[in-house]
Amino acid sequence: MSLQQLRDESDFDQLPHNVAVTATIADIEEKKGFIDYYRFVIEVKTKGGSKYFIYRRYREFFTLHQTLESKYSPEESDRQGQNTCPLPPLPGKVFLGNKREIAEGRIPELNTYMKRLLGLPAWFLLDDTLRMFFYQTDQDSQQQPRALRRLRPQTRKVKTIKPKMDLFSSPRAEVMFDFRGNGKEELNLKKGEVIFLLQRVNADWLEGTVNNQTGIFPQSFVKIIKPLPDSNTEGEGEGHTYSCLRCFLLTPSGVDTRDVCVEEELTTQPTYKDLLFHMRNVFKVNDIALNYRDMEGDLIRVVDDEDIQLMIKESRGQESKIKRPVNQFPWELYVTLASDFSVYNTEL
Repeated sequence: MSLQQLRDESDFDQLPHNVAVTATIADIEEKKGFIDYYRFVIEVKTKGGSKYFIYRRYREFFTLHQTLESKYSPEESDRQGQNTCPLPPLPGKVFLGNKREIAEGRIPELNTYMKRLLGLPAWFLLDDTLRMFFYQTDQDSQQQPRALRRLRPQTRKVKTIKPKMDLFSSPRAEVMFDFRGNGKEELNLKKGEVIFLLQRVNADWLEGTVNNQTGIFPQSFVKIIKPLPDSNTEGEGEGHTYSCLRCFLLTPSGVDTRDVCVEEELTTQPTYKDLLFHMRNVFKVNDIALNYRDMEGDLIRVVDDEDIQLMIKESRGQESKIKRPVNQFPWELYVTLASDFSVYNTEL
């Protein structure tokens, strides 16, 4: 064994026990919100032998890599200094294609990336940015992995027994009007169908299953045949909880009001790009602009993330004046045609 190997082993022994030493992607999970995306469920093992799960998006890998490059990559590739280190390559961004297929395809490359990254010299593993990336946050610890497909042995056979549904005792409702959902999380309903109820989302929305599809729908479109069991907590259940965002599409022909439900916490601040993308999908119009009403009642156009932050801040200042449902965001969004300059009724 060389002197360098002995030194490396000695440095490793002195690392804290909570330093991550291996990381493996256990699965991918779809996250529905202002924009749908996939995140990687990663099993992390520390030097002290503990194991836990963290949840990271590809863009978090990208940000980590950029930060580490700015700190440790040598200015010239053939020269290495005392505080420089050659980093493993990170798979590049993909702008077109099926999101699930892209995420699945990245798993082997990201596993290799993390293996090589955590195999760098011991001093590198003490970097604060790297440690925070693999650190299990409170938000990570509160989530429950769904499948962990890639941690199962290949020889394992899982037999699923589907419980029989008692059609006469299950909570259910009859669809009274056709309803077309605005996204993947919302059901499409036809008059006369019977939908089996799973849980109450909030005062106006329910979650149920019909035609082998599960999603949410407005209660006003159905007639309850057998109600859900009483619950002390609104929205209580094992399914996802949703928050509603009230949106107004302002056009020359009138105002189209929508309560858009997303799987996001009320404290979430979406990015301008994600919010614009989501509103285009909801209203099926591409040439749109986002706006909000200020304290004087005038419409202010939103053009970037700083405007989103200002919109939310001003809306929270008016919470005491406006009464909203528990599951509704404190801010409302006014969507106009991008070419309609009449919304500029304040001095910009």
